[in-house]
Amino acid sequence: MAVVDIVNCKAEKVSQVELPEEIFNVPVKSCVLHDVVTMQLANRRAGTASVKRRSDVAGSTRKLFKQKGTGRARRGDIKSPVLRGGGSVFGPSPRSYAYSVPKKVRRLALKMALTSKIQSQTLLVIDKIELENFKTKQMVQILDVLKVKKALIIADTGNDNLKISCRNLPDIKVLKPEGLNVYDILKYQHLLLLEPSISSIEGRLLK
Repeated sequence: MAVVDIVNCKAEKVSQVELPEEIFNVPVKSCVLHDVVTMQLANRRAGTASVKRRSDVAGSTRKLFKQKGTGRARRGDIKSPVLRGGGSVFGPSPRSYAYSVPKKVRRLALKMALTSKIQSQTLLVIDKIELENFKTKQMVQILDVLKVKKALIIADTGNDNLKISCRNLPDIKVLKPEGLNVYDILKYQHLLLLEPSISSIEGRLLK
């Protein structure tokens, strides 16, 4: 098992914790991480781009002029796509970009992402972050002591002061263990785990 130091908000070592190798020590494959991150970003796409087609454009369906005898090209109604203000022919329609990869692959990618943080020494385990009230300034001071600027914080439930205190920090994100995902782990430079959240992560990935 990987042994990691547990520090407090003053960056002082208070104890150690053993992390299971089945989660924090697996071979990292960039192709697996790429597949899962691509899936996550595709699922976030709104897919609301749309154009007005011939039937959606306001206008009369009257034939503009007679079919023969004018010397002009045959013309239908004013909503024809070849006329200014007419409908579009080839344009986007609302659609879903979502797709899924196998559950085992998603779980494996999550383990690989956690392992990569261990290997790069950018994973910190903190015993607790107790804030009497939501104060962004106090949270910034804690992060400065820990020498962390861009981080994903995994906190257990019931830590609302922490979440609100980080709300105005653009490079800090707070998630519950249930919301841990590959994209956010790789996006942020550091991963901060509150000690109580480790058991939740193990319960999720060691089923």
